[in-house]
Amino acid sequence: MNMMLTDNRDAILPAASTCSQQSLQAAKFTKPQFDLLQPVRQWLDQIEVRDAKFAKLLYKVIPAQCPFERDIILFGHKVAHIPPLCKLNPLYDQLVGLRFRALCYLVDRCGIDIMSYS
Repeated sequence: MNMMLTDNRDAILPAASTCSQQSLQAAKFTKPQFDLLQPVRQWLDQIEVRDAKFAKLLYKVIPAQCPFERDIILFGHKVAHIPPLCKLNPLYDQLVGLRFRALCYLVDRCGIDIMSYS
């Protein structure tokens, strides 16, 4: 049995390569300069719920859970699971926030019991 022996010395990298690695790592964490959806995100975040009818509509239209998440069951056994894909939606956080504001308006301002809508 032939074994190759190696020494345990640390490799010393040149200073230029460490600088380039640091600049590459810094480039990974920078945000894109131009975001096409930013105006839409701001518009959704600025919507104020002031009407009970509008709040009820938002509460019913925006789902509380991802409607695409499914368990595939065959002969009583779970065969596969489709994960929630809603988080891939770039406006997901704004829509959930809007639904929450509508829910808060219905409960706090209108005194409506949400359990009746479930």
